[in-house]
Amino acid sequence: MARIPTEERLANLHDEALRQFNDIQTALRDERLQCLQDRRFYSLCGAQWEGPLYDQYENKPKFEVNKIMLAVIRIVNEYRNNRITVDYVSKDGSENDKLAEVCDGLYRADEQASVADEAYDNAFEEAVGGGIGAWRLRTVYEDEEDDENDRQRIRIEPIYDADSSVFFDLNAKRQDKSDAKFCFVVTSMTRDSYKEIYNDDPTDWPKIIHQYEFDWATPDIVFVAEYYKIEEKAETIRIFEAIDGTEERYSQTDFANDETLEETLMAIGSREVRQKRVKRMRVRKYIMSGGKVLEDAGYIAGKCIPIVVVYGKRWFVDNVERCMGAVRLAKDAQRLKNMQLSKLGEISALSSIEKPIMTPEQVAGHQVMWAEDNLRDYPYLLVNPITGADGAQTISGPVAYTRSAAIPPAMAALLTITEQDMQDILGNPQGADKMVSGVSGKAVEMIQTRVDMQTFIYMSNFSKGMKRCGEIWLSIAREIYTEDKRKMKTIAATGEASTVELMQPMIDQETGAMKMANDLSEATFDVIAEVGPSSSSKRAATVRALTGMLQITTDPETSQVLTAMAMMNMEGEGLSDTNAYFRKKLLRMGVIKPTDDEAEELMAEMQGQPQDPNSMYLQAAAEEATAKAAKARADTVETIANAELKNAQTMETFAKISEMDGEQQQPAQQMPRMDEKTMLEIEAMRLENQLKRNRVEATDTQIEQLRAERTTNDSMVMASEMMQQAVSGIAEAVDKIGGAMEQLATSNTQNAEKATQNVEKAIQSINKPKRVVREKGRITRIETEE
Repeated sequence: MARIPTEERLANLHDEALRQFNDIQTALRDERLQCLQDRRFYSLCGAQWEGPLYDQYENKPKFEVNKIMLAVIRIVNEYRNNRITVDYVSKDGSENDKLAEVCDGLYRADEQASVADEAYDNAFEEAVGGGIGAWRLRTVYEDEEDDENDRQRIRIEPIYDADSSVFFDLNAKRQDKSDAKFCFVVTSMTRDSYKEIYNDDPTDWPKIIHQYEFDWATPDIVFVAEYYKIEEKAETIRIFEAIDGTEERYSQTDFANDETLEETLMAIGSREVRQKRVKRMRVRKYIMSGGKVLEDAGYIAGKCIPIVVVYGKRWFVDNVERCMGAVRLAKDAQRLKNMQLSKLGEISALSSIEKPIMTPEQVAGHQVMWAEDNLRDYPYLLVNPITGADGAQTISGPVAYTRSAAIPPAMAALLTITEQDMQDILGNPQGADKMVSGVSGKAVEMIQTRVDMQTFIYMSNFSKGMKRCGEIWLSIAREIYTEDKRKMKTIAATGEASTVELMQPMIDQETGAMKMANDLSEATFDVIAEVGPSSSSKRAATVRALTGMLQITTDPETSQVLTAMAMMNMEGEGLSDTNAYFRKKLLRMGVIKPTDDEAEELMAEMQGQPQDPNSMYLQAAAEEATAKAAKARADTVETIANAELKNAQTMETFAKISEMDGEQQQPAQQMPRMDEKTMLEIEAMRLENQLKRNRVEATDTQIEQLRAERTTNDSMVMASEMMQQAVSGIAEAVDKIGGAMEQLATSNTQNAEKATQNVEKAIQSINKPKRVVREKGRITRIETEE
């Protein structure tokens, strides 16, 4: 089959893309237009009067009391206070997967470098306001000014006006669009910029372009689209078996990148055992306008379309995807409220003073005086007499008086109903803001929960988009984060920065084989989107909960643990060393589980401390048993090797005899004739060798058992030391309590002795003889006789 020229292929692709985009516009144009109107309604001044209502209220006051904006901001603030994060977990459910932690750190670092919060916040607000938001992932060079640096990083960037610019395959039903086959991202530019960048004039486009639903060019602007298309590319995987029996798989790309790969495999003894045809998903990117394909950007990194779309509320009706945010259902109530307030303002602007109605004859010559009365406040006003029917002039007052405008009763009722309707549609956040004293904490919690439930659907739908973002990032990272020993920045969940080295050679502790650590090309993880407060908020809440528990606990050991945990989670200037100290303290107490690095530090610390005699004896016995088993195995292997050597020498002797007898023409498989005694000796040697091999296997098993026992013994030693530390801590506490009790007993004894002495002194004083002293015939005092 002849290869299609590039120009013809791109022309066919352009025609297909235009038809696809026209189908999308036909189905979604009205729905997306409503999304745009919703965003304008709550965010732009005057937009709430757009449409026929503006013509009806022309030359009248048009007030706006935008309560929808406050409702949208409340939902947005709830999201910003409870950010959604991406977490990678192993597919088999194993814990402490270091590669997953590396992916988490790299993702956070890319978020930080991209200022991804801007993209997330813009998409979330557009989804809440209009119903749909989006952002993109793309790769950029780490240093674009360095010609020799080809390393790339992933960036997360916002897409503005997603309702007018992002269009996915109509057959994609999943909310995250993971099942889409193509996607358009439309942007606009001026005609002059378009001509300068792409050297193309929209006036030369075919006339059929103007028959489509979407107008690709207007007198002022030209629309350009990024067209992402997933292609299934068939590829042959060649499977080789190495000399040790393991299988290795290589793709056509591997052989294309290394022309000597096949020769190398043959040289090391690998042989091809089979081939397998697989289909790989690749994404190809094009830049197109209404006239032609402007650029073929080729295949991009990753197997997913790098566009993330999120919805406020979404459903399918009549097989058409429909979406909306928190604005659409409240628009009529908001319009009605604006109309009522505008009418009230107009009524209030009218004068409340009853004005006299006069005949022209009465005010002739005094018009200025009457007109300036409100400003100058004249002490009196003049009127002219009226000429009667008989020609006589008479003095007469005003014919009548004007009445001030009254508020219609229906309007007062509508104001109350409209306010209640808006609260029913948008929620009633005032219920959580106005807390009355005396309300129980449970009631406050229930009110806050009810308010939070009004925003839960938006948070839940946004978490689906975040999950998709993590999947796209991982598919890209598997292809670009593969350089040997590349050092990259990572960010921990607490915000601390660190460095990780990719593709670092290391020895597998289980198999002893060489493998690559931090190899993202092998990263296959599940993605979880976690909804919750920020790390700082969580730590503050943890400290509050721990300090609250300290008030109700009576156990000294529990109090010590709670205090250490509170100090470990404290945040503030210069507290990092304090946090680390209390974390180590909790590790030694066995309260929290150590990381791998912390476990190694604990082992090193344990080894540096003197052990008790029992532990040293057990460890020495285990090492002695292991050494004896290893020596026995070495002796057995040496015996087998000697037996094999003797067997080979015997075979060599037989071969020389055969050559001397002229039997060189016999097949290599035939053996020279041997007498019965020799055959018996060889068979005995073979049996003996087999027995020795069995002994070696038994010895290997014994060695493994001893190693396991030694590992168990080490664990027991560590547990014993930790228990000793705990017991010593308890003993110290008991000693302190005992000392306090002794001091209390001593103090009580001393106080009792003093009280007894005082009582005895009082009794002695009472028992002594007394005499009465009189002065001038009166008793003045009683004295004790000595």
